[in-house]
Amino acid sequence: MRGTSTGLTTPYPLSTVLPSVLQEDELLTRLTEAIDHLPAPAISSLDCLEAYIDAALTPPDFLPWLASWVGADLDETWLVELQRAAVAGAVELHRDRGTLGGLRRHLQLFTGGDVEVTDNGGVTWSAEPTEDHGSQPPPRVRVVVYGNRIGETALLAAVDAAKPAHVAHEVTVSAAR
Repeated sequence: MRGTSTGLTTPYPLSTVLPSVLQEDELLTRLTEAIDHLPAPAISSLDCLEAYIDAALTPPDFLPWLASWVGADLDETWLVELQRAAVAGAVELHRDRGTLGGLRRHLQLFTGGDVEVTDNGGVTWSAEPTEDHGSQPPPRVRVVVYGNRIGETALLAAVDAAKPAHVAHEVTVSAAR
């Protein structure tokens, strides 16, 4: 969390905005100098706002706040670099969500490994909602991850979150390709 900043001065001292006749009053000038440190953190934050909304530059304790802006789900156990990458790539990941390429990129980002995603082609359509689709197999996706830096439980949760809900999945982790 942001805290107090000892010794931070304001670039806009209050005494400089007083009418000129009051700037000559030594007591009033000293009083305004005594409270100049109060708005300094707010002014500093506003002057640095661009850095707060850049995933590569924002302080680590601001990453969850920034992630909420772009709909990224962060895990507190992830390294800060992984959290920054998740926030920076969130918009692209949302755009491709539900596709094979989107699932592959999502898992490559979170596992740090090479990912292979294949599906069974279980796609059908019908002009009539009650029509029987015959023996078409249900949609299924097979994921192979080569080099996984997150735990198996986290990997399964990432696959489950990134694929369409009605698609069954099978996940395999392999050390090398």
